[in-house]
Amino acid sequence: MDVVPRLLLVTGLSGAGKTLAMKALEDIGFFCIDNLPPSFLLPLTRLQHLSEDSGRRVAVAIDVRGGAVFDDLFEALRQLGAEGVRHQILFLECSDDVLVRRFSETRRRHPVTAGHSLFEQIATERRMLAGLRERADLVLDTTRSTGHDLKVRLAELVSGRSLEEGMEVDVISFGYKHGVPLDADLIFDVRFLPNPHYEEALRSQTGLDEAVRDYVFSREEASAFVDDMVGFVRRWLGQFAATGRPRLTIAIGCTGGQHRSVALTESIAEQLREHHRLVSAHHRDMRRERRA
Repeated sequence: MDVVPRLLLVTGLSGAGKTLAMKALEDIGFFCIDNLPPSFLLPLTRLQHLSEDSGRRVAVAIDVRGGAVFDDLFEALRQLGAEGVRHQILFLECSDDVLVRRFSETRRRHPVTAGHSLFEQIATERRMLAGLRERADLVLDTTRSTGHDLKVRLAELVSGRSLEEGMEVDVISFGYKHGVPLDADLIFDVRFLPNPHYEEALRSQTGLDEAVRDYVFSREEASAFVDDMVGFVRRWLGQFAATGRPRLTIAIGCTGGQHRSVALTESIAEQLREHHRLVSAHHRDMRRERRA
């Protein structure tokens, strides 16, 4: 079985963190479906945009909220095996005292109604899920886990890579006269460099054109800025990833967003790709400037 499953079934004890797990899986690229009846698992894998050939990873949460439908899960698992559908089962568990505390704090009703106390209901659910836990490929104890801890562990267990390796880095250029990007995590001003706009031969071109790039990088400060930016991201990317965010957005701004910021953004992204696989470059205002 591959390290990265195409179909991941997420189950476990109520209150053990399935909702947080599904949100974390969504952040690392899974298409997530909550509380799907087991009989729909095999038809789900036959949908073209979710099939194995599509390369899309799917996570399905299944738990005792389904009531009697939950009993169909073992038959659905047998069908998946017979059809050769690659899948894994992730089982989330937690200590009884922590589960009781979580239900008490949220004032939610336990989905298992048998028993007169939360401890009895949790014990009943453990018995109901015992067979499924034995079949699980991955068992994750969330007793001492925060939401962030859970995301870190899932990234390592399910995708086979750390949060840093799975973090997307977006480098975008923009023009200050059009406003700063509101979704940027880091914003840098490169208006200290000479502006190609004042060179008539370069005015209608952009930082994607060789003549403009040569003009911008004729100044040592431009290369030094790129080196500093690449070094900064390489040094601190792990710390940004450790906060649980799925993406780091770095905005490089000049006056109009057509020349300097575009050339520098392209160079920064190109060098970062030598060390990190999930790097993209975007130019927010370049087309706007060319239309102006």
